[in-house]
Amino acid sequence: MPEPGPGSGPGATGSSPQIVVGFDYGERRIGVAAGETLTMGARPLGVVLAQAGTPDWPALERYVREWQPRVLVVGVPYNMDGTRGRLTDAAQAFAAELGRRFALEVHTVDERLSSREASDLLRQQRASGARPRRLRPGDVDAAAACVLVEQWLRGRGPAAG
Repeated sequence: MPEPGPGSGPGATGSSPQIVVGFDYGERRIGVAAGETLTMGARPLGVVLAQAGTPDWPALERYVREWQPRVLVVGVPYNMDGTRGRLTDAAQAFAAELGRRFALEVHTVDERLSSREASDLLRQQRASGARPRRLRPGDVDAAAACVLVEQWLRGRGPAAG
């Protein structure tokens, strides 16, 4: 995925790729990933800490400023039967606050099984030797954010941009 820079961000017009930044919301950690509409791929960027559900807003702002996304994506947890989960309201409030603070379009994605998919992918990478170190909880959060961005890209893509 290309690094952010002039002409590569969402302000670019025409058929230029659009950057999407995604968040896997949690009460202690928020995974962050960036993707773009040209390759329909994403990569994990890191983790922002939260205390009792309150994010480190300056850290989130640094990601938004650096990547200059057109769209933000937030995973919203639901139970396997589709009912609202314990963190559903908090994740939706986080998404609304992102939109308010950064004046960007925010989309939510059903995040059922995204952390499990991310954990499985990271374990496979470690088993193959592609990831030599032990997994940390933040690794899973950032990879889950990547899964969410890719899920949104597959479902929405450049036409919805």
